[in-house]
Amino acid sequence: QVQLVESGGGLVQAGGSLRLSCATSGSIFSINSMAWYRQAPGKQRELVAAVTSTGSTNYADPVKGRFTISRDNAKNTVYLQMNSLKPEDTAVYYCHMMNILTMMNYWGQGTQVTVSS
Repeated sequence: QVQLVESGGGLVQAGGSLRLSCATSGSIFSINSMAWYRQAPGKQRELVAAVTSTGSTNYADPVKGRFTISRDNAKNTVYLQMNSLKPEDTAVYYCHMMNILTMMNYWGQGTQVTVSS
């Protein structure tokens, strides 16, 4: 059974930093593409950052230069380092995994990030 468990969310002041973690199990992590999405109240879920099995990354324009996605294949974990946080970064952040063998998509339960002004 595939599981994705996020942690690291919380309340932070504008300009602060948080590091999200997503620990996975039940799949061959190293070959999967991983990503972070977020969903703010009343808005659609949007891609924040993604990293492929080879380490290639891409970022949404609003977070470029502030957020960094990384993966540790030995720990089956993907991270999102968030710096210079802004109130508009407030959202529930979701970890996403795509199994490239089955093309199945998996989601974590989400972790709340709240940035106060």
